[in-house]
Amino acid sequence: MTMSMRDWTISLLLTSVITTLVANLIGNNVSIAESIPGVLILATIAFVGISLGKLIPLKIPAIIYVVLTGLIVASPISPISQPVIEYTAKISFMAPITIVGTLAGIGLNFKSFISQSWKMVIIALLVFTGTFLTQAIFAQIFLNLTDALDSF
Repeated sequence: MTMSMRDWTISLLLTSVITTLVANLIGNNVSIAESIPGVLILATIAFVGISLGKLIPLKIPAIIYVVLTGLIVASPISPISQPVIEYTAKISFMAPITIVGTLAGIGLNFKSFISQSWKMVIIALLVFTGTFLTQAIFAQIFLNLTDALDSF
């Protein structure tokens, strides 16, 4: 019996919800009942983003749609931003990262990776470093522009 893409997506989202709830309970001592609204909001954002990736005929990775959906829903112009931020703030950043790391590992093909030359490792390190530094620079700029650092 083979699973369709829709079945895989739903099962992975369900697994992610359960794993995030348990990780948030163990890691942050936040009850499952208190975590459910935030986790369901995050799962809905992910589901909408993945669905948009399937519906829109552009060759853009689904993660872009997920991020854009999350940004729009949580932005100040959104009428539902306040409850979205309130409920998702109860979810530790590390709780969903646990499942994301696991799911990312499922797609790795180590035989293919080993067959690549050592130059791929250097390229990967440069990409990771460049991404991190770019994010840190943008974060610093926006924290300074919004005077968010002055409140500490």
